[in-house]
Amino acid sequence: MTSKLELLRARRPTRERLIVALDVDDLNQAKDLVQALANEVGMFKIGKQLFTHAGPQAVRLIQELGGEVFLDLKFHDIPNTVAKAAVEATRMGVKMFNVHASGSLEMMRMTVKEVRRVCRQEKRRRPIMLAVTVLTSLNQDDLKRVGIDGRVAAQVVRLALLTYEAGMDGVVASPHEVRAIRECCGRRFIIVTPGIRPADSNRNDQQRIMTPGAAVKAGVDFIVVGRPILEAKDPVAAARSIVAEMRSSSKEPVGVS
Repeated sequence: MTSKLELLRARRPTRERLIVALDVDDLNQAKDLVQALANEVGMFKIGKQLFTHAGPQAVRLIQELGGEVFLDLKFHDIPNTVAKAAVEATRMGVKMFNVHASGSLEMMRMTVKEVRRVCRQEKRRRPIMLAVTVLTSLNQDDLKRVGIDGRVAAQVVRLALLTYEAGMDGVVASPHEVRAIRECCGRRFIIVTPGIRPADSNRNDQQRIMTPGAAVKAGVDFIVVGRPILEAKDPVAAARSIVAEMRSSSKEPVGVS
């Protein structure tokens, strides 16, 4: 039987589930991409490269052009420091931001508490709060080298459960771990997946990848795509192609785009 939440997800326009990673170091290039893609995708991800180059100005630029922001700075520090950074991200009006789940349960709990407090006191929109589990560029050998025994999937689930316990909204994880995360954290838990590559794209430095259609079938909520769009001769056409593949793999009602 289809749940109310699944129906709501199905009614969300597919394009809103596509997040474009603005992994550039030029604000003018970012502006051109946002102007071209603002009506084609749901969000733009600002990572360390663009934020180090332009800071909050990059966030404001996207917002002024009508776009929403996923601030992908992966905060990882002592609880007080991360909570304060999260509060400032909230005040910037980003739609989504993330921390590292490995930063500890207390770090995430304090982040959730402080963000909720500021939203309540200052009447701000509460952003979607995510925690990164295991980067999609890492494999089994990488984890072993940093002292983490066991399989990648087991570590992802362990960190997802910690995130759930902390009261955060969801995780950033590979689409390969979606089923396991759903089983332990439920359908309401948001899953954002990088490492998405169309079948004809180079995998670059990603290890645990999946195509857009397969990721949607796996049950992800949002996918993040960077180079296959940014490096395309026609970024708009590339984005539309990805959305079309996502739509064909989803249960989106006819007439929703």
